[in-house]
Amino acid sequence: MDMLLEFEKKVADFIDSQNIFASADKILLAVSGGADSTALLYLMAALKDHTLLHAELFCAHINHQLRGADSDADQNFVAAQTQQLHVPLMIAKVDVRGFARENNLSLETAARKLRIKALSKIAAENNCTHIALGHQKNDNAETVLHRLLRGTGPRGLAGIWPVRSFAPAVNFARPLLCVTRPQILDYLNSRHLQWRTDRTNRNCTYKRNYIRHRLLPAIQQQQSSSVIDQLYILSQSAQRLDKLVSQTVQNIWPTVAESGGSEVRLNLNCFSNQPDIIKVELIRRCLAAIGSGEQNLNRLHYQALLDLAQGKTSGKMIELPGRFTAAREYGCLVFSSAAERQKDLFYCEDIKVPGRTKFPGHTIQAVVLKAADVKIERFKSHPAKLVEWFDLDKIVLPLVVRSRRPGDRFVPLGLPAEKKIGKFLTAQRIPRHLRQRVLVVADREKIIWLWPVRISRRARVTADTQRVLQLRISAT
Repeated sequence: MDMLLEFEKKVADFIDSQNIFASADKILLAVSGGADSTALLYLMAALKDHTLLHAELFCAHINHQLRGADSDADQNFVAAQTQQLHVPLMIAKVDVRGFARENNLSLETAARKLRIKALSKIAAENNCTHIALGHQKNDNAETVLHRLLRGTGPRGLAGIWPVRSFAPAVNFARPLLCVTRPQILDYLNSRHLQWRTDRTNRNCTYKRNYIRHRLLPAIQQQQSSSVIDQLYILSQSAQRLDKLVSQTVQNIWPTVAESGGSEVRLNLNCFSNQPDIIKVELIRRCLAAIGSGEQNLNRLHYQALLDLAQGKTSGKMIELPGRFTAAREYGCLVFSSAAERQKDLFYCEDIKVPGRTKFPGHTIQAVVLKAADVKIERFKSHPAKLVEWFDLDKIVLPLVVRSRRPGDRFVPLGLPAEKKIGKFLTAQRIPRHLRQRVLVVADREKIIWLWPVRISRRARVTADTQRVLQLRISAT
C-alpha cells in the first residue's frame, strides 16, 4: 500500500479537527467529474484504504443535461472512475432547463435546487448521513465576494461551512475546504489522474465565473499575500461569531417566538430589547421556520424587516421572495407562507346533527337539547367561545362548516345590521393570524357562527326557543 501523500494527510487532519464526518457509517460522494470532485473521490478512497476513514463510500453523479454529449461524457467518465475504485455509483438525471423555465429561475439556481434535492434523495435511499462535496478554499473566497456584492452581514461572511445540514438527517460536508484549487490540480497531476473540464465555467456572463476569472485575479494583483487565504481567515472568524449568535438566539427563542402551521409570530416587546445582530438572526430563523430559503434574501430585505418591526415604515406588510410575507400587528411581527396557507383554504364539510364531524384540524360535536330542560342563562353568548347554542328551529339543515369566502356576510349578535365578515373582523381588532383561521358554520340560507368570534343574531336562542342545537368545535 502506497504511503499517504502530503495533500491527503492535510485533508485527513482537517476532517479530524473539524469532526466533519463524526461517526458516519455511510458517506455519499457527489462527483461531477470535474477536478475538485475527482480529487475528492480518490482522496476519500485513499483515506479508507489507509483506515483513516471507516465509513462505507457511495458515489452520486447528477446529470444536469445542459451540455448534450458533454454531459453524457461526464457521466461515463465518473462511472469508469468509480468502477475502478469499486465504489457503488448512483446516477440521477434532472431537467434543469425545464425546471428553470417553470419556476422563473436562473439556470444556476435551478441546477443547485435540483442537485440538492437529488443528492438528498439518493443519500436517504442508501442511509447515508453525510454528503461530501468538493468545495475548496477558492470556492469559499468566491462565495464571500459574491455575497458582498449582493449585500450581506456577518453571517454571509462565514462563507462555506465544513459541515451544514440542508435536509433532515443529512449533512453536507466539505473536506477539501482546507486546500486551494492549485493544490488540488497538483494532487491530481501527482497521481496521474484525469478529470473533465466544463467549458461553461469560462463563461463570465455568470457572476460566479466573473468573480473567479476576473475579479479575484484583479484583487490578487494588488496584494502581496494570498487573497484566498485572507478571505478564508475572515470566514472562519465570521463562523465563530455566528456560532455565538446562534446559541444566544437558541436560548431566547422560546420566549420571543411562537410558531404554528404556516406562520411564526415574533414578540416585538422582547425583540426590540435585543442587539441588532440578534434581531437579524431572529428574523432569519422566523423565515427559515416557514420554509423561506436565504438564497433570494439580501441586506435590503433584512433592513426592511427591521424597519417594519420598529414602526419606521408607512405600510404594515412586506412581501418577500417566494410568496412569503411579514406583517406588523398588535405587538407582533408575523411571518407567513402564502403557499402553505393556500392548502388550508376552500374546504367545506357537512355537519352531522346530532353527531361528531371531523374536518381539517378540527372536530365538531353537535348535540340536540330541549330548551325546557336547561336554564336559559346558559345560552348567553360571549366572544371567542368554543361552544355555542342555537335555536334549531331557526336553522335550515343541512349545516356545513367551511372556510371563509370572498363576500361572506352575517348579522353579528349584538349588532343591528348585516356586516361583511372582513370588515367585522377588522372592526373587532381581530389579529390577522386569527382572521385567517376563523371558520364559518352555515345552514342552507345563512351563516350562523363565525367561529370562534361571534354567532349570528338570526339563529340565537330566545325565551321562545323549543329545541337547542349545541355545537362545540375543538382543534385536533
